[in-house]
Amino acid sequence: MKPALVTTQWAAENLQNPAVRLAEISVETSLYATEHVPGAVNFSWTTQLQDPVRRDIISLADFEILLSHAGIAPETHVVLYGDNNNWFAAYGFWIFKYYGHENVSLMDGGLKKWKLENRPMTAEIPSYTPTEYSVTKVYAEYRADRNYIKARLQGNHFSLVDVRSPPEYKGEIIAPPGMSETAQRPGHIPGAVNIPWSQAVAEDGTYKSKDELAKLYGDKGVGKDGHEIITYCRIGERSSHSWVVLKYILGHKDVRNYDGSWTEWGNLIGNPIQLGETP
Repeated sequence: MKPALVTTQWAAENLQNPAVRLAEISVETSLYATEHVPGAVNFSWTTQLQDPVRRDIISLADFEILLSHAGIAPETHVVLYGDNNNWFAAYGFWIFKYYGHENVSLMDGGLKKWKLENRPMTAEIPSYTPTEYSVTKVYAEYRADRNYIKARLQGNHFSLVDVRSPPEYKGEIIAPPGMSETAQRPGHIPGAVNIPWSQAVAEDGTYKSKDELAKLYGDKGVGKDGHEIITYCRIGERSSHSWVVLKYILGHKDVRNYDGSWTEWGNLIGNPIQLGETP
C-alpha cells in the first residue's frame, strides 16, 4: 500500500517513472485541456467518476474500463491531484480506495502548491498502452448511505461530521454561491458537529500537521474512544477531503463517507433536519 500523501517534490521526481501514473481530477474539468502536470491523465468527476444516468458513483465495471483506458494496472501507483485544494482529487482517492486500488496517493497541495512552486505544466495529452484492469475487492465499509445513518442517529458510539461552511450547516443557505446541486430544505443532520473542510488546510493547499488536525477534531470530540465516524457535505467531495484526514492522517479505523450528503438528505420527505447550532 502506498502512502496516502506524497509531496509535490516527490511527484516532480517521478514524472518519468513508468510505475507511477499522475491523474488530474479538478472541479473545473476544462482546466486539463489548457494545461496540466506533464504525463498526467484526466478523470472528469462529472462524466467519468459518476454514473451517467442515476445518481451514484461510477460502477465497478465502468471503473475497470476507466482505469484500463488510462493504462493503469493494480500495481500502478496512481497519484491524484486537482484544483480547489484537491476537493475532487480527494473524491477520486475515496473511490479508488472503495474499489480496492491500494496503490493510490494524493499529491498534497494539489495544483495550487505545484503552481506556487513554478513547476512545469503542459497542454500535451499523453498516451498509454491500455491494460485489462480488474477489481478484486470492494471496501463497502468506506461508504455510508442514508439508511445506515438513520439507524445510528440515536447511538452513543457514533460521530457525524458536517464539513460544509457554517452558513450551510446552520441552514442560512442551502448551497455555496454559484453551486447548482441543491436540496429542498436547508440545515444539517441532527447531532452532526460542524468542522469545515477548510480548517484542515494550510495556506499552500496542503493538509495541516497531524498535531493541528488532531486538536481540530479532538476539540469537537470526534473519534473519541474509537467511535465510528461519518463525514458528509453537499455532494460528497468536501467530505472525501475530510475522510482522508480522519482515516489516513489521524488513523481512525472506522471512517465512512456519506456521498449522498445534503443533496440527498435535504430532499427526502420525512427526514429529520436540524437548524442552527447543535447543542
